[in-house]
Formats: sequence, C-alpha cells, structure tokens
Amino acid sequence: MDIVFIRELKIDTLVGIYDWERRLRQHVILDIEMGTDIAKAAKTDKIEDTLDYKAVSKRVLQFVHDAEYGLVETLAEKVAEIIMHDFHVPWVKVTLNKPGAVSSTKSVGIVIERGKRS
Repeated sequence: MDIVFIRELKIDTLVGIYDWERRLRQHVILDIEMGTDIAKAAKTDKIEDTLDYKAVSKRVLQFVHDAEYGLVETLAEKVAEIIMHDFHVPWVKVTLNKPGAVSSTKSVGIVIERGKRS
C-alpha cells in the first residue's frame, strides 16, 4: 500500500469543553496519511487515477472549519470517517494537534488510525 499524505493543515474551528473554548475559534493542525494504490496513476499520469490530496484538503478544511465538538477525539474520528467514506480510502492515520491548549507545551493532541493497513 502506498501513502498519500498532507502535513500541517491548519484550520480554525470551535473545539473544547470549556466555555471560553466554545466562544473562541482556535487553530488545530492536522497531519493525514492515507493508504492507497498509486500504481495506475503512476502509469497514466492522470489526476483522476490517484487520490487527489487537494480535494481531500478542501473537504477536510470545510468540515473542520464548520465543526463544533467538545473533544479532539471526536473531531479526529469524524475526519477519518469522511476521508475513508468520501475518498474510498481503506486506511487513514489522522494526527490532530491543538497548539496552546495546555500551558508550557507547544501542542497536545491525538493520533488515530482507522481501517486496514496492508
């Protein structure tokens, strides 16, 4: 399985359990790895034969921007579900960073993997 990735996708969203987090948009930063087979695209050199990372980025940007969840766990899970469903990806790894959420740290967050990696 090949991997198409997106690094440091920065998005403003509402995520958090505290009142102030529910009123103030915050940055989250996503790293996404998606399992796919790029063999056909490598032969044809056509975008329609591969996993279009621009299309994935646009879809995730819109979804996360519009989302309002309490937990980063829920947000990461929903992002993984969208990628797997909308782009027919059998395996995805989502790393969600929430900079500034805990003082004295650069970032905190979560890493999830969904699907089967072969």
